[in-house]
Amino acid sequence: MRKAGPVGFDLDLTLINSRPAILAAWAAVSEELGVPIDPVKVDERMGIKLEDEVGYWFPAGQVQAAADCYRRHYLKLVPTLTFPLAGAAESLEAVRRAGERAVIVTAKSPVSVQPSLDAVGLRGDEVFAHVHGPEKAAVLVRLRAAVYVGDTPADMVAGHSAGVTPVGVSTGSFSSADLLASGAAVVLSSLADFPSWYAGFRDDLIQERGSDDD
Repeated sequence: MRKAGPVGFDLDLTLINSRPAILAAWAAVSEELGVPIDPVKVDERMGIKLEDEVGYWFPAGQVQAAADCYRRHYLKLVPTLTFPLAGAAESLEAVRRAGERAVIVTAKSPVSVQPSLDAVGLRGDEVFAHVHGPEKAAVLVRLRAAVYVGDTPADMVAGHSAGVTPVGVSTGSFSSADLLASGAAVVLSSLADFPSWYAGFRDDLIQERGSDDD
């Protein structure tokens, strides 16, 4: 269903390539705390909340301390190991040119979001942090969003559940087939393709409105 409204964007591996900083931070946690952490497994789950990932490697009583350790290392690494993904700035601007808000809806913790955006020179018109899965859907409903763009199956499910158009980008750890199977209306190879897709989305919306007025 097409509708006008804000466009939500996931952050990690959708707008920014944070993988180098994330994996380097996990390597530092492993070394400091003496716990083996498999970067392949971390990469496969990238997009979930930090505390949930920590739970795969540490017992419940150590989760908060391990998460604090991770964030300490991550914030040091963000400025030099975070990069914008192709088309990120142009996609945010395309939404604004259409008169809509470009909103970031991410599982990333609040203390990590702004440093990550600053590292690549991006900004959101509004930011909702530390939300994942159904929590993202609830945010999209409150925003009355039209589109949600993300790189994980959970993002596609959240968009579909919220009644918005889910747009997948295969710049993360999941394939186009994974995203389509999870409800993506379309999968783009990167955000470089988003401005043209969004222009078509807006054109179709205008045409549909015109037909309704006939």
